[in-house]
Amino acid sequence: MTEQSQLTEGTEPVETTEETPAARVEPAAPPAGAVREVPSATEALSARDADAAPEAEAAPEPGTLAKAAPAPEPEPVVPPPPAPPRDRRLLRAVLRWTAAVVVCAAVGTAAAYGVTRVERTDLPGLATASDGRWDYPELVRPPLPAGRPGPFAEENKAGAHYADLRALLLPAPAGATEDKALRGTDGWLPTRTFLAEFAEAKARTEIGGKLADDGLRHIAARGWTTADGTHTRVYLLQFGTAELVVGQAFAAFVSSNTPVYQLRDTATSVFDDEFPVEAALDGVERTSYTEIQPYGAEQVRQAYLAAGDVLAVVIQSRKGGAAAVPFQQTVVLQGQLLS
Repeated sequence: MTEQSQLTEGTEPVETTEETPAARVEPAAPPAGAVREVPSATEALSARDADAAPEAEAAPEPGTLAKAAPAPEPEPVVPPPPAPPRDRRLLRAVLRWTAAVVVCAAVGTAAAYGVTRVERTDLPGLATASDGRWDYPELVRPPLPAGRPGPFAEENKAGAHYADLRALLLPAPAGATEDKALRGTDGWLPTRTFLAEFAEAKARTEIGGKLADDGLRHIAARGWTTADGTHTRVYLLQFGTAELVVGQAFAAFVSSNTPVYQLRDTATSVFDDEFPVEAALDGVERTSYTEIQPYGAEQVRQAYLAAGDVLAVVIQSRKGGAAAVPFQQTVVLQGQLLS
C-alpha cells in the first residue's frame, strides 16, 4: 500500500515590527496640601498587563475636569504559528490510517464480489460432491443453409429443421463408450432398429404403420454407455411438418399417466412428476416417464419431445436404478439443440 504523500509544511509566520511604546510622561508633583487621586483597580490591572500600551496620563489638577483617555491603538493581527511537529506527525498518522481503512474496505468488497461470482467448487474448502451431472462437450447448433430460417421462426410455417438432422443429435458425454449399433448407414437408422425398443410384437407393428402413415422421412440416432453402466439411446424422427408431429406422432406415444407403448425390459412406467418444471423449453413439448419398483434387472426412464418437425425419444436404463439427474440433463440438452 502506497503511503500518502507528506503534508506540505505550514507557512512561516509573518514577522511584524513591534511598535515602540509611547514615551512615559512623568506626572507633575502635586502642590503642597493637595490630595492625589488614586487610580481605580481596573486601570491598575490594565496598566500591568498591557506591556505595549502607553502609560496612563498624569492625574488632573484638583478642581479641573479630567479628559477622556484616548482609545488605544489596535494591535496588529499576527497569524497563528504553525502546528508543532508533534501535531503534524499526529495528523499524518491519522491520514495514513484513514487511507489504509479505505483501501482495505475496497479490497474486501472486491474479494466478496469475486466470491459471489465463482463456482462453489472453485473455492478451496467449499467443494461439494457432484450432483451426478455428466460432462458434455460444448454444444453448438449446426449452421443453417443460406436463406433458411430456424424451426421456430415466424416465417417457418412448417416448423422444419433445415439443418442436418444428424448434426442435431446430442453428443456423448466425456468417458462414455459409443453404442455402434445405433450408427446406422451414413448416420441414418433403419426404422426396425427403433421399433426394437418396444416390448410387444403387436406394438411394433402398430407403431411402424403409424410412422409410415404420418410421413416419417428418416431417423437419426446415437447411443452410449457411461462408466456407471447407464445405457442411453437418443432417436430423432423427422416428419414433413410440425403439425404432423404434435397432432399425430407425439400423441401416438404419450398419455396422461403412462406411455401408450411399453418398452422392452420394463414393468410399470408412470408419469415423471419429479422432472423440474423450470426445465421447460419454449416451443418444445415434453412428456417423461419413469419405471417404478418393483422393476426388473434395470430401471428404465423415457422421454418424448415434440420440437418442430422432429419427434425425439430419449431412453436411459441402468441396473439397480437409473439416476434422475443425468436423465433430466440429457433430455434438456437434446431439447435445446432442437429449439
